Amino acid sequence: MILELFLAFLKVGFFAFGGAYAAIPLIRDVVSSYGWLTDEALARMIAVSESTPGPIMVNLATYVGASQGGLLGAAAATFAVVLPAFVIIVLLLSILKRFAENRFFKAALSGLKPCVIGVILAVGAFMAYENLLLDANCECAAGLFGRFEPAAIGITAVLAAVMLIYKKAAKKRISPILLIIAAAGLGMLVYGV
Repeated sequence: MILELFLAFLKVGFFAFGGAYAAIPLIRDVVSSYGWLTDEALARMIAVSESTPGPIMVNLATYVGASQGGLLGAAAATFAVVLPAFVIIVLLLSILKRFAENRFFKAALSGLKPCVIGVILAVGAFMAYENLLLDANCECAAGLFGRFEPAAIGITAVLAAVMLIYKKAAKKRISPILLIIAAAGLGMLVYGV
């Protein structure tokens, strides 16, 4: 089990170019192929990982590792997911000075940006669909695209209103930390602990 966790998250670490949000589809593929988490449990863990300190990808790896292999599993999954980035950064730093001004290198990096943005938007759309829509058997309001969960939409609307009102009144953006705390509080209030 520990070796499976290590190899699975090593793969995630190697192919997670673009950051944690771009890695969510890879993590989803790994945990569902091994049967470690359901999509619903993964969506909840993503929400928890976003609100806790540290990178989302590392938090997810640690959680999955701990749930499947205890402390040793958490250590193996966490080490495996950060190992490729560490090795690549060390190697890149040693040769980056040679290629920093190369136009082909700059063009390749510029070409990757739209791909990463597309992956992040796709993950956001998937998470919005999965978290704002419930199955047809729920007691919710029917909408154009299915049945919407009023509580999730209400929490989103309240947070958006707070953010806009604060920006107008204070002439600056509200801290994301305060929004995360408010979202957690509203979630506990609406859904219960």
